Amino acid sequence: MPYTAVTALSHAGLIRDHNEDSLVVGPWTLCGTVTENPQTLLFPLGRPLVVAVADGLGGQPGGEVASALVVRRLASLGPSLDDEEAVRDAVELCNHEVFSAADSEPELFTMGTTVAGAVLLAESLLTFNVGDSKVYDATGDGLRQVSVDDSPPPPPGRRTTSVVTQTLGGTPAFRAVTPHVAASALAGGDRYLVCSDGLTDPVPDETIGDLLRVHDDGRAAFELWKAAIEAGGPDNITLALVRVSA
Repeated sequence: MPYTAVTALSHAGLIRDHNEDSLVVGPWTLCGTVTENPQTLLFPLGRPLVVAVADGLGGQPGGEVASALVVRRLASLGPSLDDEEAVRDAVELCNHEVFSAADSEPELFTMGTTVAGAVLLAESLLTFNVGDSKVYDATGDGLRQVSVDDSPPPPPGRRTTSVVTQTLGGTPAFRAVTPHVAASALAGGDRYLVCSDGLTDPVPDETIGDLLRVHDDGRAAFELWKAAIEAGGPDNITLALVRVSA
């Protein structure tokens, strides 16, 4: 029976005093906490499987609350995410719920989060994102970003920017979002990386690609985390490696 292996890891990094990232893998969620080691889960390939990372907005209240709300909602909706419209509706619902939660609790005012993920179906993959968390196709020897960053071009001489132009929640008044959603074919041997910018800001794509060419599953997740830590670990680091059995 074909299956999907998902290896996940979440860590606060070296600078932040707590973790505002959250993660969903099927019915399983990891919210604002730390994993001591990469964890690998196996799922039969067939019914919809959602894998996503939400990165709470730093510098604003309740980032870990917003990211947890989003991944828990995606976990509950996961089995119904069988086409692009369903994924788009789910992300828009998450946006409404983040704003609603922020409105009901003064201490959560303007909380927000990014989200990026993938839904694996029997023969196709649906990728989605709002913000600057990322989804990469790591199949074969290359690394190709398939999410669309909601960020302006970085300043001259810099590789990244901290500016995000679209998030779930994050503003005083409600603001609708336009999720980036795309469908592609899925085949045995395909590999994908879903991650927060705590990995991609300090670690260049070339380094990520090199590590994924050499390693799979738990070792790959560990080496990616290690690269981010050795680069200073400036932010929370959350990643999920998705591999479809050959």
